[in-house]
Amino acid sequence: MHWKDRKRYLWLCGLAVPLSPFVAWVLVQYLHLGLFWAFGALLIAVIVPLVDRFTGVDKANPPEELVRELEEDRYYRWCTYLYLPLQYAGLVFACWVWTVAPMGWPERFAMAATVGVVGGVGINAAHELGHKRTDLERRLAKIALAQSGYGHFFVEHNHGHHLRVATPEDAATARFGESYWKFLPRSVFGGLRSGWRYERERLARRGLPWWSPRNNVLNAWALTVALYAGLIAVFGWPVAPWLIVQAVLAVMFLEAANYLEHYGLLREQRPDGSYVRVAPRHSWNSDHSCSNLFLYHLQRHSDHHANPLRRYQTLRTMEEAPQLPAGYAVMILLSFVPSLWRKVMDPRLLEHYDGDVSRANLDPARRATLFARHRREAHPRPRRAVPFRPGPRQRDALPDAGPWAEVHDADPTTALCRRRGRQAPSR
Repeated sequence: MHWKDRKRYLWLCGLAVPLSPFVAWVLVQYLHLGLFWAFGALLIAVIVPLVDRFTGVDKANPPEELVRELEEDRYYRWCTYLYLPLQYAGLVFACWVWTVAPMGWPERFAMAATVGVVGGVGINAAHELGHKRTDLERRLAKIALAQSGYGHFFVEHNHGHHLRVATPEDAATARFGESYWKFLPRSVFGGLRSGWRYERERLARRGLPWWSPRNNVLNAWALTVALYAGLIAVFGWPVAPWLIVQAVLAVMFLEAANYLEHYGLLREQRPDGSYVRVAPRHSWNSDHSCSNLFLYHLQRHSDHHANPLRRYQTLRTMEEAPQLPAGYAVMILLSFVPSLWRKVMDPRLLEHYDGDVSRANLDPARRATLFARHRREAHPRPRRAVPFRPGPRQRDALPDAGPWAEVHDADPTTALCRRRGRQAPSR
């Protein structure tokens, strides 16, 4: 069968993200505008959404007969492998810039935002690598996570989130009515507890203590400590606060993606209390072309949860999956403003559940409020009957109408025409 991947060489676009610290420096040098230190953030927040707007969506899926061939094509693996050396070259370069460039505090923060975006997308690269079974890719996943200090994600995502996704027990599933700012600490600390608990129990089954070097949470964190210690040794303590800032921004970027991926979605429970198998309807998807290229098809999230070992180039769009109105970049920005998020996403969630708010994964603190508000919207109160008292001429014309005519419209003309058997004039 002859089929050509039209996006084959476009996957290299994702490498523009780790190159953004260098591009930022070039733009500032030649255009003399400090705003461009934030080029990485501008790339994700402005440029990618604009390209999405003009390129539209891509719903093409690879033929099933060629999936194995695509999976074995090592070119696609190198598109993710190459992210890591560029990621760390950019981090080292940023540390050099923080120490030698004539920058004010706003410009230093702008550079930290650029590096934070690199680290946030780096967590996504680690996500792709960490799901694979080869030792090389799993080690590379830990290395990619070292910049953001989020090494426990390597454990929790695979052994926590994927098991409990779209249930109230999952810390990384946002609930209906829960703002991003409330979700953020719940997901961060809940994920940390989940990953630590899993590793401690795994090691206990093998007769090993929790402080064993085989603890995947501890050895991932050790990479972060070694990385930061090395950078501080070379560039001095002035880079330390900016390393923390970029790590916080990277985690916020990652958790914003977590927030939107399953917002309000809930797996049904069986009579025995267990949950049904994860289905396409339990993840929000987006087929916007450019943002999918930059995020290695993370937006085809339903297929990823159904087939977590599938490589990004073979992930499929699914018709039955609920769709986001834009790519992840726009939706992440939207999530930072809860009122805008609710205005855009709450109607979509209710539409997905046919207006039945009881089928959604509700924020317990707002459960009563959500039921009262959305049940009233789904089942509006019928209009109250308005009594109409006809005048003398109208009473004579309608001898059988009685002294009172109870109608459901307060317009006298409409009421009179109904009694005469005529159609009311349009208003």
